[in-house]
Amino acid sequence: MVKVEVRLFAHLRQGREKTQTMEVKEGTTILDIIKALNIDKDEVAIMLLNGRDGPETRQVKDGDVVSLFPPVGGG
Repeated sequence: MVKVEVRLFAHLRQGREKTQTMEVKEGTTILDIIKALNIDKDEVAIMLLNGRDGPETRQVKDGDVVSLFPPVGGG
């Protein structure tokens, strides 16, 4: 098992903690974490792993920080 910190932004944190520590199995991907949090993948526009672009298929390692952002709108 590995521990990762997950940071949620904007409406993704509604009903959830803004920052949480998750203990997941080795081989867990960013997409697996999104699913475990019951977040629709289409609601996530930006996925960062340790502050860098992290494709959803990237596996997390112990101590990683995953940041999830919804699409940004405005005018």
